[in-house]
Amino acid sequence: MVVVADTSPLNYLLLINEITVLPALYRRILIPQAVLDEMNHPLSPPVVKRFASAPPDWLETVATQSGALLAAGKTMPRLDAGEVAAIALAANHPDALLLMDEAAGRAEAARRGIHVTGTLGILRDAASAGLVDLSSAFAKLKATSFRAPAGLIDAILDPQ
Repeated sequence: MVVVADTSPLNYLLLINEITVLPALYRRILIPQAVLDEMNHPLSPPVVKRFASAPPDWLETVATQSGALLAAGKTMPRLDAGEVAAIALAANHPDALLLMDEAAGRAEAARRGIHVTGTLGILRDAASAGLVDLSSAFAKLKATSFRAPAGLIDAILDPQ
């Protein structure tokens, strides 16, 4: 399975100090150059910029062809460059899993038949694998600017 990440899950896992769950769950993550560029944005949190300035071996930046991105971007006008590039990269791999939080991007990826999970799903899977305490991870996530639909975090914590 090929795993492609958008900016948001990487940012939030860095902010809550749980980025190590990614290689533990997926071994290798691909990101398009546009995602690395977003992580290096001057307004990005310092921890995110430090990570992006020297990414670990398990995070591979993939150059994307600008013509293909321009064409893809025209079909996805509500999405930012990182989201478009991540969807385009994932679309090149039939068995891809896309890590993305933004609702519009997730909907576009699903429309294209791409499997998607976000920060909450990553943490849920990490907890199932014994890598994190889910309640603690969600509490740290709630202390950031992360937003989720009302009740979703509680539903994941208590799936009755």
